[in-house]
Amino acid sequence: MDHTGGMAETDSLYTLSFTTNDGKPVSLSDFEGKPVLIVNTASKCGFTPQYEGLQELHEQYADKGLVVLGFPCDQFAHQEPGDDEQIAQFCSVNYGVTFPLSTKIDVNGKNTHPVFSFVKKQAKSGLGSMVKWNFTKFLVAPDGRTVKRYSPQTKPDALRDDIESVLAEQTDQ
Repeated sequence: MDHTGGMAETDSLYTLSFTTNDGKPVSLSDFEGKPVLIVNTASKCGFTPQYEGLQELHEQYADKGLVVLGFPCDQFAHQEPGDDEQIAQFCSVNYGVTFPLSTKIDVNGKNTHPVFSFVKKQAKSGLGSMVKWNFTKFLVAPDGRTVKRYSPQTKPDALRDDIESVLAEQTDQ
């Protein structure tokens, strides 16, 4: 099945793909059966220090199956002005980020990336379907369908219990 999401509806994260900030295509089917933490990021935001916490989650849980993915976005107060190379360098130098980052994307509007169209639709919340700010987090369970949404104010460390729960689900399958 060669389905990259496009404008079509999808019922699983694993049918989608994205491009890393160094130009490599990544099929999310590579992560099938694993929990995936998806975050829209920015380099010049009050929440930018959360990169450190995201990296800690990546380091602590990657071997157990967690996949952390950052999706830089410049839709909120022009807080991600750099190009893909500048963003990668900033994240690496300032926060030691080693988890994958996508090319800069839109999380709202007519050019919303398919990954964000999917997670917003799946994560029903009082926040509505719009992403309101940088560092909104979406934890996708190993089933590729169940999504829990967290506000930008929620620090990565506060996700540990939920991450451990979905990692336990992963081993139960």
